[in-house]
Amino acid sequence: MKKIILFLFLLIPLNIYASAASYVVMDADSGRVIASLNKDNKMLIASTTKIMTAIIAIENMDTSLEIEVGDEIDKVYGSMIYVKKGEKLTLESLLYGLMLRSGNDAAMIIATNTLGYDKFIEAMNNKAKELKMYNTTFENPHGLDDDTKNYSTAYDLALLIKYAMKNPEFIKITNTKKYKLTTNLNTHIWYNKNQLLTSYKYATGGKIGYTKKSGHIFVSSATKDDKNLIVVSLKDTDRFNTHEYLYEKYFNEYNKYQILDKYTFFVNEKNYNKYHLYIKNDFNMLMKENEIKDLVLEINLIKNKKIKSETEVGYISIKLKNKIIHNEPIYAIEKESKIKKIKSILFFWKK
Repeated sequence: MKKIILFLFLLIPLNIYASAASYVVMDADSGRVIASLNKDNKMLIASTTKIMTAIIAIENMDTSLEIEVGDEIDKVYGSMIYVKKGEKLTLESLLYGLMLRSGNDAAMIIATNTLGYDKFIEAMNNKAKELKMYNTTFENPHGLDDDTKNYSTAYDLALLIKYAMKNPEFIKITNTKKYKLTTNLNTHIWYNKNQLLTSYKYATGGKIGYTKKSGHIFVSSATKDDKNLIVVSLKDTDRFNTHEYLYEKYFNEYNKYQILDKYTFFVNEKNYNKYHLYIKNDFNMLMKENEIKDLVLEINLIKNKKIKSETEVGYISIKLKNKIIHNEPIYAIEKESKIKKIKSILFFWKK
């Protein structure tokens, strides 16, 4: 009997993420999906919607903007920050309430008092298109799904949090465990519902979501040993354990490699002998050691001698097992112009 119990116990870690109907593990630097299940299945996404709500607000408004709460809070229910009509808060404080406590009232206040409700929803969908979230549609800023509904996929939500975690304001808010403020009417203390921030020391942020129709959803990010991962799980009954397990599994299995270095990048192309070809960004990717042999870099250049200096002239394609992981633009600058720029910089520092 003891042997059987031990055998079953040992099986549990291997299947801990089977509780999720859909999940994605993504390398946050390269966007490479390193593990997934039903990653493109469209599902209701509940309050993970608020990641997009936060990004639209941060990118379009000054977060010091003071907002007075109005009748818009009467239109929502469920998870709330319980502010009152006439109460005044900055947009920044509302964003903390949105992300930490998943306030549906905060979402309505933000959307209504920044761009205006309809324009705000339009901006959410436009940003989704920009991020190539092709299976995502937003009808509201909060995620409630009785009258209007928001749909996305594990893969699309991974693209969203990958983008959001490049924004310093968003990072500051999403990994805050406790926030306190005093308004003209009340004092609020908000604790982050993302339990992973407390239970897993490598967690850096994320957002939970739940309705009866959507089930439990979780979007999170973590960093360990300079490796950055994203995990998204939908309809997951054990979401916090699922994410911690997947993080540890893939942090241990993958190493970070620098594929492109913008300072050492060099192309010798006869059609561009008067130009210096360069890239603007480094590119890093998580890989297993035995995958390096399957990595291929392909340079594609426009065969056009009449180009303007400092314009895009092609791209370098990074492929792994014949699958394109990333295309990095290549630019050209006239060698003479480059020398002048360097001399100008040196002269500036000399002064």
